[in-house]
Amino acid sequence: MDVNSISKTSSYASASATAGAHRKQAETTEKNQNKKNESGVIYEKKNSVDRDALVKQLKAETQKHTEQLKTLAQEMMRNQGIQIGTADSMWRFLAGGNYTVTAQAKAQAEAAISENGYWGVKQTSERILQFAKAITGDDPSKVENMRKAFEKGFQAATKSWGQELPSISKETYDAVMKGFDDWAGKTTETTETTKA
Repeated sequence: MDVNSISKTSSYASASATAGAHRKQAETTEKNQNKKNESGVIYEKKNSVDRDALVKQLKAETQKHTEQLKTLAQEMMRNQGIQIGTADSMWRFLAGGNYTVTAQAKAQAEAAISENGYWGVKQTSERILQFAKAITGDDPSKVENMRKAFEKGFQAATKSWGQELPSISKETYDAVMKGFDDWAGKTTETTETTKA
């Protein structure tokens, strides 16, 4: 396990989420459902202000975690006398693997990409999907647009990395694609048939 495994995840994981925001959204949905059950049909206007606030919060949280990750990588490089001019140069350097990692940095990186870590497959894919739903108002008719945007971002991340992305990135990609399928109401069988 090394830092390369997590470095590029942040390039296409600009979508992030917090459990509190997700919980608030679920509570609001439940309250509205209860009102509907009590009084019949209710008109529920999509609140773009809430969505805008959620998108802003998701972006801020991801930025914070991305900066922490970049600081970790930059400190490692600085300690080894390595200077990097651009972000793409940094990603390609990390992809090359020609550096040493301290035990502390390795532990931080492993925790970040673990199953329950912020940059792990589950949390990253959930953030990306929550971001997509927030900016579209959870409109399933916009899934394919979001899927295309995600694919474009993944391709850009691969280009910045300079070679095939680490397996955690591919696992996250697959989890996001499954999430898009679920959101669109497609079954796994339909998706597999489409790929064939």
